[in-house]
Amino acid sequence: MAAGAAIALALWLLLPALGVGEAGPPPIQDGEFTFLLPAGRKQCFYQSAPANASLETEYQVIGGAGLDVDFTLESPQGVLLVSESRKADGVHTVEPTEAGDYRLCFDNSFSTISEKLVFFELIFDSFQDEEEARDRNLQEDNLERVNFWSAANVAVLLLVAVLQVCTLKRFFHDKRPVPT
Repeated sequence: MAAGAAIALALWLLLPALGVGEAGPPPIQDGEFTFLLPAGRKQCFYQSAPANASLETEYQVIGGAGLDVDFTLESPQGVLLVSESRKADGVHTVEPTEAGDYRLCFDNSFSTISEKLVFFELIFDSFQDEEEARDRNLQEDNLERVNFWSAANVAVLLLVAVLQVCTLKRFFHDKRPVPT
């Protein structure tokens, strides 16, 4: 019985380290990728996206004859969002995104001899980043308060200094008549 409890305790301690039982999927990060697209082939990539975000895809053919490929971008529901033929580069933004896997395809099937070297980048701007903006706004509000009260303290300090000088001047003022 004690051995079973020890094993259960060990597993319970190891689960967070292994990432088991953590809430939610990992955050989606920006990424970039360079790959070789053989002649006469089509290569597709799938990228998960959260709901209500902005997905920007940028691609560029950086090697191969003609420096051109066909490009398509499909939504998680299979709706064709972008279709370009024989382009060297492109930038496309999807706003707002649907939750799910977007399909990006690069097609070199029109070329029978030349392979292409393709670079593409995915950039996510999540509207969930409003929490960062909230923190920044809170910091800016705090800065305004600190500046206001610092200025008020400096004003009071100067007023007290002037009053002290006036008081001391009166205190040490000679009230005897001046001989003529």
